[in-house]
Amino acid sequence: MDLRPINETYSVAGQISAEDLEAIKAAGFKSIVCHRPDGEAPDQPGFDSVKQAAEALGLEVRHIPIGPMGVTADAVREMVDAIEEMPQPMLGYCRSGARSTSVYQHTAHLRG
Repeated sequence: MDLRPINETYSVAGQISAEDLEAIKAAGFKSIVCHRPDGEAPDQPGFDSVKQAAEALGLEVRHIPIGPMGVTADAVREMVDAIEEMPQPMLGYCRSGARSTSVYQHTAHLRG
């Protein structure tokens, strides 16, 4: 697992699994946002499996999938809500971390 800090409250990673969550929590993360649509790849863990395991560890989790259309205005608004409502530090993940980085960068003008 490659955790890449964007700033002191937000980091990104490529695809995670339920097995990664204890290390994510130990690294200090309090919430996780998945930006990968379910079923994007046959070997990808479904969001529900990650969500259930994360919640069992006391982590807050949200799914804001970013698919072939790229970062949409709706995804940006949902990400702003997640940033404002969920505890930090937060980890965003997708296949490589690129969509999680991009959607976060798109929220800057709405967050001030």
